[in-house]
Amino acid sequence: MDYLVLARKWRPQVFEDVVGQPHVVQTLKNAIRQDRIAHAFLFSGPRGVGKTSVARILAKAINCEHGPAEIPCNACTNCREITEGISLDVREIDGASNRGIDEIRELRERIRFLPVSCRYKVYIIDEVHMLTREAFNALLKTLEEPPAHVVFMFATTETHKVPATILSRCQNFEFRRLSLRQISEQLRKISEAENIEISDAGLAWIAEAGDGSMRDSESIFDQVISYAGTAIQDEAVEELLGRTDRRFLFQLSEAVLRRDAGQCLKIVEEGYYAGLDMSYFYSLLLQHFRNLLFVRIVGQKGELLELSGNDLASLESQVEDVSRETLQQLLDILLGEEENVRRSHNPRLNLETIVCRMACLPPAFPLEEILARMEDLEARLAASPSPPGKEIPPVVSEKASGPGNAPAGRERPMVLPEGRTEAEGVREPIQELKGPHREPAISGDIWKNFKDHVKQFSVPLASQIEQGEYLGYENGRLRIGFRNHMFFENMNDPGQKERLSEMAGSFLQTAVTVEIESLEAESDNRGAEKISDAMVRKNTIEEIRREALNHPLLQKVLSVFEGAEVQDVKVRAPAKPSSEQG
Repeated sequence: MDYLVLARKWRPQVFEDVVGQPHVVQTLKNAIRQDRIAHAFLFSGPRGVGKTSVARILAKAINCEHGPAEIPCNACTNCREITEGISLDVREIDGASNRGIDEIRELRERIRFLPVSCRYKVYIIDEVHMLTREAFNALLKTLEEPPAHVVFMFATTETHKVPATILSRCQNFEFRRLSLRQISEQLRKISEAENIEISDAGLAWIAEAGDGSMRDSESIFDQVISYAGTAIQDEAVEELLGRTDRRFLFQLSEAVLRRDAGQCLKIVEEGYYAGLDMSYFYSLLLQHFRNLLFVRIVGQKGELLELSGNDLASLESQVEDVSRETLQQLLDILLGEEENVRRSHNPRLNLETIVCRMACLPPAFPLEEILARMEDLEARLAASPSPPGKEIPPVVSEKASGPGNAPAGRERPMVLPEGRTEAEGVREPIQELKGPHREPAISGDIWKNFKDHVKQFSVPLASQIEQGEYLGYENGRLRIGFRNHMFFENMNDPGQKERLSEMAGSFLQTAVTVEIESLEAESDNRGAEKISDAMVRKNTIEEIRREALNHPLLQKVLSVFEGAEVQDVKVRAPAKPSSEQG
């Protein structure tokens, strides 16, 4: 048969033809030049990257009639026989079909004889990891101290299956997986030499399908030529390689990033009836979102993304307005569900659930952006002037300063509730204290203003004061009564009274001592009291929530962060005094 497939026709014949393995080639050429040829070599790495080809080239280099030479002539008798595979001194053995101890014993008998025409007898054992344990043991002694005219060359794709005793007796060369660029460049040379018209995108798709293997890529290229002829269109490559799944990938990722769950379900259904394997498609989707994240982080860098230029441009356009944190969350979801999809009996249902979950995921903002927005909000709040007619008095520290002392310190400005006029604010009682010896009176609206004053410092404390009744104020003593036993016990706590006394002092601008009295009737029914307490507490919590939702600072935050919403308002229990905590 005259026709040779591209993988055989374009097999490397000299070291310079080997693609993507400079570390191996340079080491072997230096060894030949320095006459330091080892008795055993182990070539390991992925399939189709040149392990057996390098073994043949090395066999020709050390047996060339004009050598040993770094570049075999490929014209002498020895070189031509080795290239054609008919040399009596260079034997290629398939380790998978000659894996027993009997074959190794026969090999040991033959190596004692001198080569027929070559300088060295060379034994190339492919897939050496397939040998049995007994066969490896039988080879040990011969491999360690072979005759001077024998060179062993082993090739394997699974180095971990080769016993350590064999590895220690060989020079081990690790072959690397070929990059998309390296395979594409080699395919371009082949297409030009064979007069094949094909685009760079088509070659990149073939190289991608080869998965780092030059032999696989050349075989796929051969198949494409047989299908489309010498003038190959991109559509023919896509159809032959089954790249319709790539279209579904980009459509699905676009729908997920647009947060369109309905469109995601339609795409999954369309792909299912188009014949896609849902489990395999899920693995492609996982790789696709990995590529999206990489493009978002590092941009179009070929060493990280083995994709064609068109695919990279499409990926970059998709992630242009998507944050890295959002893509990381989406990829985490796919990684977390990978095992479930692989084991599922209905992967389509799993995939539909996962893409809906991804589409409904709220976007994540970078931490730097959140901090920048908070700083901008703080600057805007600090720069905004107070509304006319409303003054913002200083706040008094909530730490106890003792009755009769001046306010302990200033912590933050106190903002009056919306809609309140200056006459309703805290300035009204202060105006009554202009006489140096005059006792301020608290009644009517002033008691209401005092409760509003407390609310500016502590909403929970204000809600409890709301349940109290004003009993009187004289000689610096403010008396407040409670009919509910629960509120009375809580407010009668020394820490609470001291805190309230401090707030009353700041309100009245004089030293104030708060006294808490019980108004509970002895004949009250305990059961009815519990029901009443529960109703009061419920009403108090609802009031606290309404106050929190209408707070000006919260409304300011919601106006700055578009789309933000309040999920819940939790009421925190009043803090215990320091004496009990210690």
